[in-house]
Amino acid sequence: MYTLYGALASPYSVKMRSLLRYRRIPFVWKSGAATREAQRHVRAPVIPVLEFPDGGYANDSTPLIYRLEEEHSERSVIPGDPAMAFAAHVIEDFADEWLTKAMFGYRWLDPVDQEQMSKWLAFDLLEGGGLAKSTAYAAEFRERQVGRMPLVGCTRENFALIEASTKQVLSALEDHVTDSFFLFGSRPSLAEFGLLGQLSQLAVDPTPQAMMRSEYPYTYRWLMHLEDVSGIEGEWSDGPSDAALAILKMAGEVYAPFLAANAKALAAGEEQLSFSAMGHEFAQPVFKYQAKCLADLRTRFEALAPADRDTAGGWLGEDWMRILA
Repeated sequence: MYTLYGALASPYSVKMRSLLRYRRIPFVWKSGAATREAQRHVRAPVIPVLEFPDGGYANDSTPLIYRLEEEHSERSVIPGDPAMAFAAHVIEDFADEWLTKAMFGYRWLDPVDQEQMSKWLAFDLLEGGGLAKSTAYAAEFRERQVGRMPLVGCTRENFALIEASTKQVLSALEDHVTDSFFLFGSRPSLAEFGLLGQLSQLAVDPTPQAMMRSEYPYTYRWLMHLEDVSGIEGEWSDGPSDAALAILKMAGEVYAPFLAANAKALAAGEEQLSFSAMGHEFAQPVFKYQAKCLADLRTRFEALAPADRDTAGGWLGEDWMRILA
């Protein structure tokens, strides 16, 4: 039996919990004090943490997904076609590393969201202890998170691009989900779970929730369904849906130049990256982790057979090919 230690307000926890449900891998969900204790067993104290049946612990959702694929063959979330598998991976990576800025920005830029979510996160973590303790912790947590905004690029100046790109993703999904629930066939891939993780938080926080209910109501409802698709039996399609292609294109316009700018700045020994996309400027401190993401994407792309690289490259477009080829 697996144990997943996470939190409702953690996009990666929601992502992994939903994926485990879909794959019908037996697990127990724990949060609060149990999650804090589990973090002591991993090098980087971030959630979710997955405890394996042998008593080992690991975190970082994407490596966890692929490790589970090695250990459980049924109900895979990796499309069988290598080019499709790469395309799904790109969307998952885009969600994890770029759309998370929307989650963080919507949650901590405006006072109404700061107040509500800091209180809820404190409530989730402490699981009791009295209102005074919860309120005090919420105030401390709010101050700490708001102070981290420039570090992760979620400034008021950057948010125009973050929001514009996020709304394009939501628009692509809104056009799609009334026809089909999934992006690569009649079953979910790791791409859908990556999107769910980040967008599930937008569906809860006050400002983005109101936006989604008003402008993207079917996508808002789709996220609720995606929380548990353990009853789905489906097949992979012959190619990506139009929505998947639209999201890949958006990722190429915004996430690809972000990765390129980060890699260039790191190579030059600079502390700040900058680029422009969709008519907006964007700047933030460099991150070594995103350099690893780019290296991983390049490795996966190079590992494809030539014909599969050509197919995947056609789907991803020139913006991606400039940094992958």
